[in-house]
Amino acid sequence: MAWFKKTRKPMAAAVKEKPSRVPEGLWVKCPGCAQVIYNKDLAANVSVCPKCGHHFRLTAAERLRMLFDGAWMEFDKDLVSTDPLVFTDTKPYKSRLQAGIESTGLKDAVIVASGAIDGIETMVASMEYGFIGGSMGVVVGEKIARGIERAIDARMPVVIVCCSGGARMMEGALSLMQMAKICGALARLDRARLPFISVLTDPTTGGVTASFAMLGDLNIAEPKALIGFAGPRVIEQTIRQTLPQGFQRSEFLLEKGMLDLVVDRRELKMAIANALRFMGATASAAPSPEPPVPVAIETAPQA
Repeated sequence: MAWFKKTRKPMAAAVKEKPSRVPEGLWVKCPGCAQVIYNKDLAANVSVCPKCGHHFRLTAAERLRMLFDGAWMEFDKDLVSTDPLVFTDTKPYKSRLQAGIESTGLKDAVIVASGAIDGIETMVASMEYGFIGGSMGVVVGEKIARGIERAIDARMPVVIVCCSGGARMMEGALSLMQMAKICGALARLDRARLPFISVLTDPTTGGVTASFAMLGDLNIAEPKALIGFAGPRVIEQTIRQTLPQGFQRSEFLLEKGMLDLVVDRRELKMAIANALRFMGATASAAPSPEPPVPVAIETAPQA
């Protein structure tokens, strides 16, 4: 017989935690210095950490808002890939395209638009990393080439903001052909004696680096951007050697003579405008002609 009897009590229901009164997404942690930054403060600082200067990635539209004085005109907005190889790996290429369209609101990985940079009418192609890693397929190559041709007709300079993992494997050799197509258009721009500035951001790799990204009359990079053809890990595994500190980062490439400038994003617009003026561009450039394809007007949001 037991000396005592334990009364079994039902387990109390777990106390529900009160929901936080702080909405999600108001703060972001800097991967460079672990500083917690208020999102509005980060946006006001052009997505650059105020403590350590780490440059967060921007979308293609954010790039255009940063560079242009106000409204801009977008060209070839509705061009979309037709999946020429009917490619399938772990899932169909068409599914990847649709996922990219839904996540970014773009039809492909670049926005080509004309507008004023500190009063200078300029054609700008801004690449979108969120769309299949900013990869360059037939549509990206066609839109950039068309933009360059329009710039030649309108006698305006060209700026390409590169942010890409390289050529798009789902389109095979057709994507590689875009390297030659864009380089050919840039050669015609050069013969027309019009400036081309290449802005390399994190990351710029693969076929984009191997073609138009390094062909600028002036090659400007953001601080600590990864720039190269193959990635550092692939190179280390191939040559079986440890790479130098900072290998393939913009400061390393500047030291080796592969870049002309490394410019903080907060000073990038004026650096581009000053360079364009030095190369002969003026604020009195002729407006772009009426495009033969539907265009969209984008206006910078009010502060």
